[in-house]
Amino acid sequence: MERQPVQSCILRSVGYDDTTKNMEIEFHSGLIYQYSGVPTKVHDDLMKSSAVGKFFADKVRSRFRAKQVAL
Repeated sequence: MERQPVQSCILRSVGYDDTTKNMEIEFHSGLIYQYSGVPTKVHDDLMKSSAVGKFFADKVRSRFRAKQVAL
């Protein structure tokens, strides 16, 4: 999945697959997690947010199932 860089203290990049509704988050630590069942609107709002890290923490992290896909 291709990820786009974001301006955030905790997130490095974000990718999204509209077909599967999977969102991939790369953290500055190098960890990559894939969140499943993420609506397109949530991804779009995250990418438009002026506080990407806060949006992620409030609207994504605890609301969608995640699995680590890379170290």
